Amino acid sequence: MKKKNSIGSAVLSTILSILSLLWVYPVIMILLNSLKKESSISTGTVFILPNKESFVGLENYIDAINSKGFLQSLGYSLFITVTSVLAILVFCSMCAWYITRIESTFSKALYYLFVFSMVVPFQMVMYTLSQTADRLHLNTPWNIWIIYLGFGAGLAVFMFCGFVKSIPVEIEEAALIDGCNPVQTFFKIDFHMLSSTMVSVGILEAMWVWNDYLLPTLVLDIKKYKTIPMLIQYFRGSYGRVEMGPMMACIMLTIIPIIVIYLSGQKYIIKGVASGAVKG
Repeated sequence: MKKKNSIGSAVLSTILSILSLLWVYPVIMILLNSLKKESSISTGTVFILPNKESFVGLENYIDAINSKGFLQSLGYSLFITVTSVLAILVFCSMCAWYITRIESTFSKALYYLFVFSMVVPFQMVMYTLSQTADRLHLNTPWNIWIIYLGFGAGLAVFMFCGFVKSIPVEIEEAALIDGCNPVQTFFKIDFHMLSSTMVSVGILEAMWVWNDYLLPTLVLDIKKYKTIPMLIQYFRGSYGRVEMGPMMACIMLTIIPIIVIYLSGQKYIIKGVASGAVKG
């Protein structure tokens, strides 16, 4: 019996390893081609390792960084990601705490409304979203975090509610007896106890906002503002020619930070998802 289990585990590990390689393969190809000359990429040698003739080192990365608009787009993406994630963490954790602690018809309806928002396809609200953003002046990098707060609230509230249910009410009652009001109780007691879920939600939302292309393209003025994904789409060299080498380097510069963040916080993501979905 143990031998059969070991064989089954080995087969499963092999299959999962192959699937992992298939997922990582595109990233590896982008990395290899970001180190090649432009001519080597465009002449059909995309799948060949860099050699003495095609290898250019970090030249493509230097060109990508020095390209027009890269640092500006990087700043926009960084600002949008940080503000959106902070807003989601603060407001959604407070909302989840209210929904969990205040048992009423309104709080239950509010919770199911957030859950329902997770299953609504984005394509259903694309047209009205762009019009609403223009009318409310949310079409700039400084205000778009409000839109991301609305779209990211569903998952965040769902996970926070699951964890808040596991926090003993007696701890909050003790804080109230000591003179804390509800707001102080949340920020001094519950906010710190939500740290693991905060990290997992923050990483998941940051990956989504950082890599998002469709929403900024619909809302922002492309002529004035471009995030990193938008810049890659409109990456052009002289005379409108697409420079594949610098583009590949730009893609790597975009995905490396989010990969590092994900790998460093992977255990918190699993822990936070499990606590938010199972407990309570």
